[in-house]
Amino acid sequence: MDGNGRWAQLRGLPRYEGHKRGVEKVKEIIGSALRLKIKIITFYAFSIENWQRPVTEVDKLMELLQSNLKKETNNFISQGIRFKMIGNRSLIPNHILSIIEETEKATSHCKELIAQFAISYSGRDEIIRAVRKALQHNIECEKIDENVINSFLDTAGIDEPDLIIRTSGEQRLSNFLIWQSAYSELYFTPILWPDFTEDEFKEAILVFQKRQRRFGKVSEFTRT
Repeated sequence: MDGNGRWAQLRGLPRYEGHKRGVEKVKEIIGSALRLKIKIITFYAFSIENWQRPVTEVDKLMELLQSNLKKETNNFISQGIRFKMIGNRSLIPNHILSIIEETEKATSHCKELIAQFAISYSGRDEIIRAVRKALQHNIECEKIDENVINSFLDTAGIDEPDLIIRTSGEQRLSNFLIWQSAYSELYFTPILWPDFTEDEFKEAILVFQKRQRRFGKVSEFTRT
């Protein structure tokens, strides 16, 4: 969800206003995902690298996260949305983490949509933590394979993403789901996240639906 800060700066507003607008856009796209019967959606909300931003901006982001989780938990439950966090929990302040985990617990029974939020997240960090967990479970090195790694990732039990959308014109994954995205389709748009609409979301899905996914196999339409 890239471009919140730039969106605000283009309008002469504090960066925080861009983040506030970005949160409203998250709610809009969650609603769209429900209407489209999508079962899993993941938002890259805050990377491990984002901890290096100015303290005032980080504090505002954490306040925004905290206040919105408190406000939205009942809405999640009423709409059947299961909230799930992926990321390094050890770096998150305890008072924020407790609200995250309370929301996870309160929505754990919901079945309509899994809304994953990558918070304090890094794909490389996730893989490192998964390998360490495997070793802590006394799994022998030669027995560590893809299935073992998958079972210790933050996304264990969750399907890998079919489509990854990045807004704002940047064309890279930036450490997002780098294990899980091995065969994901990528969609890049120049639109800043606060301007990303349900129509844009549907357009990305239509583009995805037209792509041919072979997963390393030979296409049935290939002629020799």
